[in-house]
Amino acid sequence: MKKIQCKREDIGRGPLILVNRDHPLRESSVQLVPLDSLSPEGEKVCLERCAANLLQACVRSVGGEREIVLVSGWRSHREQQDIWDATLKTDGEAFTRKYVALPGCSEHQTGLAIDLGRAARQIDFIRPAFPYDGVCGRFRQRAAQYGFVERYEQGKEGVTGIAHEPWHFRYVGTPHAKLLQDNSLSLEEYVPFLRTGPKNCLLEGRIAQVFYAPCAGEWTEVELPSRCGRVQVSGDNMDGFIITVWGEQR
Repeated sequence: MKKIQCKREDIGRGPLILVNRDHPLRESSVQLVPLDSLSPEGEKVCLERCAANLLQACVRSVGGEREIVLVSGWRSHREQQDIWDATLKTDGEAFTRKYVALPGCSEHQTGLAIDLGRAARQIDFIRPAFPYDGVCGRFRQRAAQYGFVERYEQGKEGVTGIAHEPWHFRYVGTPHAKLLQDNSLSLEEYVPFLRTGPKNCLLEGRIAQVFYAPCAGEWTEVELPSRCGRVQVSGDNMDGFIITVWGEQR
């Protein structure tokens, strides 16, 4: 029986960390890369390396290079604070709490979140237009294949604490994007879903099994399924680890 050991300090690291008002970001140590962007300020938009490559691939796959705008990616704590303060001043507290995360509690600080918009002369930085039809709709349909989910869906406001944001996508990787989408789950609901037992997902002819392991101390020993191939471990930023095991390639 194969086993791996997970370190407590890694709970706050990985593509599946939950970052929100109740679970602030513990650290920011991702490797960022700049993306060519049509952002309103003409600046580079940065994302975590793997997320950046897959986002670009997804945009290319739907022919969206000229029509999909990368509005906002990774933000420093200082930038998130400035956005919070400016929005609070111009739009008031109720609006700000609906559409802007508190500094330290924003997914944008992870490097795993991206705000997208449809190309236009003027783009709203806080609420860019990203409709459900046309090239934006095609991107949305393919996003899960590339590991992205629409993070703040309509009807989930009571769970996420954030208003519906059709422009905000979060990289979680595969098979997690497919499991979240197929089961109509927000990221807040993912660990409770996995606590009910391991989940299997068929991807490109290979079975991926996903399961949850609660943190048991400074080191947590996790038994893996027999005949497993590649293994991915991500902290959940709460109290444990999400383990993904791909079956052996034959």
